[in-house]
Amino acid sequence: MSLGTTLKQVRQQRQITQREVAQNICAQSMLSAIENDRYMPNAALLMRLCERLAISLNEISLAQNFQVGPQVTFNQRIEELCNQHRYAELHAFLKQDDVVAAIDSDEQTQAYYYYLGVTDVQLGPNLDAAGRNFRLSLASAVSGRTTTLTRIAQVSLALVRGRQQRRTEAQKLVATALAALTTSPYEENLNILFYLAALLDFEAQRDHDAMQRLVAGIQFATDHNSHYLLANDYHLLAVIADRNERLANTDFHQSERLLTKLFHEKIYDHF
Repeated sequence: MSLGTTLKQVRQQRQITQREVAQNICAQSMLSAIENDRYMPNAALLMRLCERLAISLNEISLAQNFQVGPQVTFNQRIEELCNQHRYAELHAFLKQDDVVAAIDSDEQTQAYYYYLGVTDVQLGPNLDAAGRNFRLSLASAVSGRTTTLTRIAQVSLALVRGRQQRRTEAQKLVATALAALTTSPYEENLNILFYLAALLDFEAQRDHDAMQRLVAGIQFATDHNSHYLLANDYHLLAVIADRNERLANTDFHQSERLLTKLFHEKIYDHF
Protein backbone atom coordinates (compact mmCIF):
# COMPACT_ATOMS: atom_id res chain seq x y z
CA MET A 1 0.00 0.00 0.00
CA SER A 2 1.81 3.10 -1.24
CA LEU A 3 1.88 6.55 0.34
CA GLY A 4 -0.14 8.00 -2.51
CA THR A 5 -2.79 5.29 -2.33
CA THR A 6 -3.05 5.73 1.42
CA LEU A 7 -3.57 9.49 1.19
CA LYS A 8 -6.14 9.01 -1.57
CA GLN A 9 -8.10 6.50 0.51
CA VAL A 10 -8.15 8.80 3.53
CA ARG A 11 -9.28 11.72 1.37
CA GLN A 12 -12.09 9.66 -0.14
CA GLN A 13 -13.15 8.38 3.29
CA ARG A 14 -13.35 12.01 4.47
CA GLN A 15 -15.38 12.80 1.32
CA ILE A 16 -13.06 15.69 0.43
CA THR A 17 -12.13 16.62 -3.13
CA GLN A 18 -8.56 16.95 -4.36
CA ARG A 19 -9.18 20.66 -4.85
CA GLU A 20 -10.24 21.10 -1.21
CA VAL A 21 -7.23 19.21 0.11
CA ALA A 22 -4.74 21.03 -2.10
CA GLN A 23 -6.10 24.55 -1.51
CA ASN A 24 -3.35 26.89 -0.23
CA ILE A 25 -1.00 23.90 0.15
CA CYS A 26 -0.02 22.81 -3.35
CA ALA A 27 -1.37 22.65 -6.87
CA GLN A 28 -4.17 20.14 -7.42
CA SER A 29 -2.04 18.59 -10.16
CA MET A 30 0.73 17.97 -7.61
CA LEU A 31 -1.70 16.30 -5.22
CA SER A 32 -2.89 14.12 -8.09
CA ALA A 33 0.72 13.19 -8.84
CA ILE A 34 1.28 12.31 -5.17
CA GLU A 35 -1.87 10.18 -5.01
CA ASN A 36 -0.81 8.34 -8.15
CA ASP A 37 2.75 7.82 -6.86
CA ARG A 38 4.34 9.99 -9.54
CA TYR A 39 5.80 12.42 -6.97
CA MET A 40 7.10 11.95 -3.44
CA PRO A 41 6.26 14.92 -1.16
CA ASN A 42 8.88 16.31 1.18
CA ALA A 43 8.26 16.13 4.92
CA ALA A 44 6.82 19.65 5.23
CA LEU A 45 4.31 19.10 2.41
CA LEU A 46 3.27 15.69 3.68
CA MET A 47 2.66 17.09 7.18
CA ARG A 48 0.47 19.88 5.80
CA LEU A 49 -1.56 17.38 3.80
CA CYS A 50 -1.97 15.17 6.86
CA GLU A 51 -3.15 18.16 8.88
CA ARG A 52 -5.71 19.02 6.19
CA LEU A 53 -6.90 15.40 6.19
CA ALA A 54 -7.19 15.42 10.02
CA ILE A 55 -4.55 12.71 10.42
CA SER A 56 -3.27 13.02 13.99
CA LEU A 57 -0.28 11.62 15.83
CA ASN A 58 -2.17 11.28 19.11
CA GLU A 59 -5.84 10.78 18.24
CA ILE A 60 -6.42 7.49 16.49
CA SER A 61 -9.47 5.29 16.09
CA LEU A 62 -9.56 1.52 16.38
CA ALA A 63 -10.32 -0.36 13.19
CA GLN A 64 -13.00 -2.19 15.16
CA ASN A 65 -14.13 -1.29 18.65
CA PHE A 66 -14.48 -3.74 21.53
CA GLN A 67 -17.75 -4.50 23.29
CA VAL A 68 -18.31 -3.40 26.87
CA GLY A 69 -21.66 -5.08 27.27
CA PRO A 70 -24.38 -7.08 25.52
CA GLN A 71 -26.50 -4.03 24.67
CA VAL A 72 -26.02 -2.94 21.07
CA THR A 73 -26.94 0.67 21.82
CA PHE A 74 -24.17 0.98 24.44
CA ASN A 75 -21.52 -0.36 22.08
CA GLN A 76 -22.73 1.83 19.23
CA ARG A 77 -22.50 4.88 21.47
CA ILE A 78 -18.94 4.00 22.50
CA GLU A 79 -17.94 3.50 18.88
CA GLU A 80 -19.46 6.85 17.91
CA LEU A 81 -17.69 8.76 20.68
CA CYS A 82 -14.36 7.01 20.08
CA ASN A 83 -14.37 7.57 16.34
CA GLN A 84 -15.19 11.25 16.82
CA HIS A 85 -12.59 11.62 19.60
CA ARG A 86 -15.21 12.99 22.02
CA TYR A 87 -13.31 11.78 25.06
CA ALA A 88 -15.03 13.86 27.74
CA GLU A 89 -18.41 12.50 26.66
CA LEU A 90 -17.00 8.99 26.45
CA HIS A 91 -15.61 9.22 29.98
CA ALA A 92 -18.94 10.45 31.33
CA PHE A 93 -20.80 7.73 29.44
CA LEU A 94 -18.58 4.96 30.80
CA LYS A 95 -19.15 6.19 34.35
CA GLN A 96 -22.93 5.84 34.09
CA ASP A 97 -24.39 3.22 36.45
CA ASP A 98 -26.37 1.46 33.73
CA VAL A 99 -23.25 1.06 31.59
CA VAL A 100 -21.28 -0.45 34.46
CA ALA A 101 -24.19 -2.71 35.40
CA ALA A 102 -24.42 -4.06 31.84
CA ILE A 103 -20.91 -5.56 31.91
CA ASP A 104 -21.21 -9.32 32.29
CA SER A 105 -17.91 -10.94 31.18
CA ASP A 106 -14.17 -10.68 31.66
CA GLU A 107 -13.73 -9.58 28.04
CA GLN A 108 -16.20 -6.73 28.50
CA THR A 109 -14.56 -5.71 31.78
CA GLN A 110 -11.21 -5.63 30.01
CA ALA A 111 -12.62 -3.42 27.24
CA TYR A 112 -14.30 -1.13 29.78
CA TYR A 113 -11.07 -0.35 31.62
CA TYR A 114 -9.17 0.00 28.35
CA TYR A 115 -11.56 2.71 27.16
CA LEU A 116 -11.35 4.46 30.53
CA GLY A 117 -7.57 4.45 30.21
CA VAL A 118 -7.81 6.01 26.76
CA THR A 119 -9.99 8.84 28.06
CA ASP A 120 -7.53 9.44 30.91
CA VAL A 121 -4.66 9.76 28.43
CA GLN A 122 -6.57 12.18 26.23
CA LEU A 123 -8.19 14.32 28.92
CA GLY A 124 -5.40 16.03 30.75
CA PRO A 125 -3.61 13.71 30.54
CA ASN A 126 -4.06 11.93 33.85
CA LEU A 127 -1.22 9.43 33.53
CA ASP A 128 -1.65 7.88 36.99
CA ALA A 129 -5.33 7.16 36.34
CA ALA A 130 -4.55 5.93 32.82
CA GLY A 131 -1.91 3.54 34.11
CA ARG A 132 -4.26 2.27 36.78
CA ASN A 133 -7.06 1.61 34.28
CA PHE A 134 -4.78 -0.07 31.74
CA ARG A 135 -3.49 -2.32 34.55
CA LEU A 136 -7.08 -3.16 35.49
CA SER A 137 -7.77 -3.96 31.85
CA LEU A 138 -4.83 -6.36 31.78
CA ALA A 139 -5.85 -7.88 35.12
CA SER A 140 -9.27 -8.64 33.61
CA ALA A 141 -7.79 -10.63 30.72
CA VAL A 142 -8.68 -14.29 30.53
CA SER A 143 -5.70 -16.28 31.83
CA GLY A 144 -3.66 -18.05 29.18
CA ARG A 145 -5.09 -16.08 26.26
CA THR A 146 -3.16 -13.30 24.55
CA THR A 147 -5.87 -11.40 22.72
CA THR A 148 -5.58 -8.34 20.50
CA LEU A 149 -7.07 -6.20 23.26
CA THR A 150 -4.49 -7.53 25.74
CA ARG A 151 -1.68 -6.57 23.37
CA ILE A 152 -3.16 -3.10 22.79
CA ALA A 153 -3.57 -2.53 26.54
CA GLN A 154 0.06 -3.56 27.06
CA VAL A 155 1.44 -1.14 24.49
CA SER A 156 -0.92 1.61 25.71
CA LEU A 157 0.39 1.13 29.24
CA ALA A 158 3.92 1.21 27.77
CA LEU A 159 3.21 4.64 26.27
CA VAL A 160 2.00 5.87 29.66
CA ARG A 161 5.09 4.46 31.38
CA GLY A 162 7.31 6.12 28.80
CA ARG A 163 5.69 9.48 29.54
CA GLN A 164 6.30 8.82 33.23
CA GLN A 165 10.01 8.23 32.45
CA ARG A 166 9.68 4.56 33.43
CA ARG A 167 11.39 3.50 30.23
CA THR A 168 12.63 0.03 31.21
CA GLU A 169 9.12 -1.04 32.13
CA ALA A 170 7.80 0.55 28.94
CA GLN A 171 10.21 -1.41 26.73
CA LYS A 172 9.34 -4.69 28.48
CA LEU A 173 5.65 -4.05 27.88
CA VAL A 174 6.26 -3.38 24.19
CA ALA A 175 8.30 -6.56 23.84
CA THR A 176 5.51 -8.56 25.50
CA ALA A 177 2.84 -6.97 23.29
CA LEU A 178 4.74 -7.83 20.10
CA ALA A 179 5.85 -11.31 21.15
CA ALA A 180 4.75 -14.21 18.91
CA LEU A 181 2.67 -11.82 16.82
CA THR A 182 3.13 -13.87 13.65
CA THR A 183 1.42 -16.85 15.26
CA SER A 184 -1.69 -14.88 16.23
CA PRO A 185 -4.76 -14.64 14.00
CA TYR A 186 -4.62 -11.33 12.15
CA GLU A 187 -6.93 -8.52 13.17
CA GLU A 188 -6.59 -4.99 11.82
CA ASN A 189 -6.37 -3.60 15.35
CA LEU A 190 -2.97 -5.31 15.63
CA ASN A 191 -1.59 -2.59 13.32
CA ILE A 192 -1.88 -0.19 16.23
CA LEU A 193 0.86 -1.99 18.16
CA PHE A 194 3.61 -0.82 15.82
CA TYR A 195 2.30 2.73 15.70
CA LEU A 196 2.08 3.17 19.48
CA ALA A 197 5.49 1.52 19.95
CA ALA A 198 6.92 3.97 17.38
CA LEU A 199 5.23 6.89 19.13
CA LEU A 200 6.84 5.78 22.40
CA ASP A 201 10.28 5.77 20.74
CA PHE A 202 9.59 9.10 19.05
CA GLU A 203 8.67 10.77 22.33
CA ALA A 204 11.86 9.37 23.88
CA GLN A 205 13.93 10.93 21.04
CA ARG A 206 14.82 7.48 19.67
CA ASP A 207 14.03 8.44 16.08
CA HIS A 208 15.88 5.59 14.38
CA ASP A 209 14.07 3.02 16.54
CA ALA A 210 10.76 4.75 15.84
CA MET A 211 11.36 4.61 12.10
CA GLN A 212 12.19 0.91 12.29
CA ARG A 213 8.91 0.32 14.14
CA LEU A 214 7.00 2.25 11.48
CA VAL A 215 8.67 0.41 8.62
CA ALA A 216 7.78 -2.89 10.31
CA GLY A 217 4.22 -1.68 10.92
CA ILE A 218 3.73 -0.64 7.30
CA GLN A 219 5.08 -3.98 6.14
CA PHE A 220 2.83 -5.84 8.61
CA ALA A 221 -0.27 -3.98 7.42
CA THR A 222 0.47 -4.35 3.72
CA ASP A 223 1.30 -8.03 4.13
CA HIS A 224 -2.30 -8.40 5.31
CA ASN A 225 -3.78 -6.13 2.62
CA SER A 226 -4.75 -3.51 5.19
CA HIS A 227 -4.47 0.28 5.04
CA TYR A 228 -5.56 0.85 8.65
CA LEU A 229 -3.18 3.35 10.33
CA LEU A 230 -0.89 3.59 7.31
CA ALA A 231 -1.67 7.29 6.96
CA ASN A 232 -0.68 7.82 10.60
CA ASP A 233 2.50 5.80 10.02
CA TYR A 234 3.51 7.95 7.05
CA HIS A 235 2.65 11.12 8.96
CA LEU A 236 4.86 10.16 11.89
CA LEU A 237 7.65 9.26 9.46
CA ALA A 238 7.38 12.75 7.99
CA VAL A 239 7.53 14.37 11.43
CA ILE A 240 10.61 12.32 12.31
CA ALA A 241 12.29 13.21 9.01
CA ASP A 242 11.52 16.89 9.57
CA ARG A 243 12.87 16.82 13.11
CA ASN A 244 16.07 15.10 12.01
CA GLU A 245 16.57 17.66 9.25
CA ARG A 246 16.07 20.58 11.63
CA LEU A 247 18.21 19.12 14.40
CA ALA A 248 20.95 17.92 12.05
CA ASN A 249 20.83 14.60 13.93
CA THR A 250 23.93 12.46 13.43
CA ASP A 251 21.69 9.46 12.77
CA PHE A 252 19.86 11.22 9.94
CA HIS A 253 21.68 9.48 7.10
CA GLN A 254 20.90 6.09 8.60
CA SER A 255 17.26 7.14 8.93
CA GLU A 256 17.31 8.48 5.38
CA ARG A 257 18.34 5.06 4.10
CA LEU A 258 15.33 3.59 5.90
CA LEU A 259 13.03 6.08 4.19
CA THR A 260 14.62 5.34 0.82
CA LYS A 261 14.05 1.62 1.37
CA LEU A 262 10.48 2.29 2.50
CA PHE A 263 9.45 4.34 -0.52
CA HIS A 264 11.55 2.33 -3.01
CA GLU A 265 12.79 5.46 -4.75
CA LYS A 266 14.95 8.55 -4.37
CA ILE A 267 14.07 10.90 -1.52
CA TYR A 268 13.08 14.32 -2.89
CA ASP A 269 13.93 17.75 -1.49
CA HIS A 270 15.03 17.27 2.13
CA PHE A 271 12.80 14.22 2.66
